[in-house]
Amino acid sequence: MDDLAGFLRTRRSRVDPAAVGIPTDSRRRVEGLRREEVAHLSGVSVDYYVRLEQGRATQPSEQVLDALARVLGLDETERGHLHRLARQRRRRAKAPSGRIRPELLHVLGLVTGAPALIMNHRLDALAGNPLAGLLFGRPVPGLNIARHVFLEETGRGLYAEWEKCTLDVVGHLRLAAGEYPDDPRLASLIGELAMGSERFRHLWARADVSARAHGRKAYRHPLVGPLELHQENFALPDTPGLELIVLSAAPGSAAEDGLRLLASLGTAGAADAPAPVPAPVAAPAPAPASLGQNG
Repeated sequence: MDDLAGFLRTRRSRVDPAAVGIPTDSRRRVEGLRREEVAHLSGVSVDYYVRLEQGRATQPSEQVLDALARVLGLDETERGHLHRLARQRRRRAKAPSGRIRPELLHVLGLVTGAPALIMNHRLDALAGNPLAGLLFGRPVPGLNIARHVFLEETGRGLYAEWEKCTLDVVGHLRLAAGEYPDDPRLASLIGELAMGSERFRHLWARADVSARAHGRKAYRHPLVGPLELHQENFALPDTPGLELIVLSAAPGSAAEDGLRLLASLGTAGAADAPAPVPAPVAAPAPAPASLGQNG
């Protein structure tokens, strides 16, 4: 329940008291709402809410969680995260195995005009088509998007909107940590990122969550220049936590020409274009880091 406590504290601190009808003056020293104000607005006792924030209250009801979500102004993703954190002691979701069916690898290879890859909840790219390897400039199996964004210089240069990418990555990992709190490899990854990146540590402490979403993705490729692509995510129903991700260019756009040029460079042998094969199975992490508030 420590994760729940930390999430409540960070969400409480960002609520503007005036927005919920609480008058403020220059003497107020609390950022956001006070604990007793959250308790009053959500209809629970101050003592119970304090115990929630201290990790001492277990199994809050659905009604209490919904009331807290309303008072704290949570969006749909944050509301779902709140409910998952509250259920952690009752139900611990098992991390997906990451095994990919051969038929799915065959389908992945049929996508030729756009980078396509299969990614898990840790942001490991488990397999990709040749164009995905060319986009990232490396074989896809073994690529982790979070490491690429925060720890690798080539990643910093590839993402045209790097700061937005960092927000998305941390928000997704926060969501994954709430869903799979007993995943040692996820805990190890979070610890590695926290040790290696000050920005990651800063963003992780905010406890923001976000779902991996479709939409515009902008890249600065060292060989073909700017690429403005559209990302679509396809959940794989028989393998929870895995998604097929396709990055397409608008018909007739400069990005479409860029992808066509990139593919031709790969065909000519100017870049490494890996075949869509599954990533090797990694050994379990020796000492999992905490998935809690401080990562």
